[in-house]
Amino acid sequence: MNLTVSQKPTEVTRDWFVVDATDLPLGRLASVVATHLKGKHKPSFTAHVDGGDNVIIINAEKIRLTGRKMTTLTHHWHTGYVGHLRSINAETELAGDHPERVVERAVKRMMPKTKLGTAMYKKLHVYAGTQHPHEAQKPKALDVAGIIAKK
Repeated sequence: MNLTVSQKPTEVTRDWFVVDATDLPLGRLASVVATHLKGKHKPSFTAHVDGGDNVIIINAEKIRLTGRKMTTLTHHWHTGYVGHLRSINAETELAGDHPERVVERAVKRMMPKTKLGTAMYKKLHVYAGTQHPHEAQKPKALDVAGIIAKK
C-alpha cells in the first residue's frame, strides 16, 4: 500500500545551486529556476509548503533573448505622479546599471502570486557578473542547458 507523503516545514532540506546564465534563453532559464525555487523537482513536493532550493544566477548580463525581444520586450511602471508612466526595453536595461533585473522579473512572474510565492522568490539571488558572496554555502552547479535540451 502506498501512502501519500505530506512534507512539513520542519522536514525541508534546502540545497544551494549556482546557474551560469551565459547564452541561455531567458524564458527557459526562468522556468527551470522557478521550478527549483518552488521545489517541484523534488519527490517530496508539497504544494502548501516552501520546499524549494536556493538558486544563484551569475552572468545575468549575458542572457539571450530570441527574436526581436531585445527591442520589443518592455517593462512599464508608474511613478505615482500624474502622467509619469515610464518604460524601458530589455536592450537598454541589459546595457544599464542593473542588468539582473530582467532575469529577476522573468522568474518572479513565473512564481505564485501569494505569500508563499513571495517566500519562495526570496531564495533567488541574481548577479550581473561572475562573482557572488555565497561561496560559504558551497553551491552545486545546476546544468540548466542540459535540462532545457531534454524538454
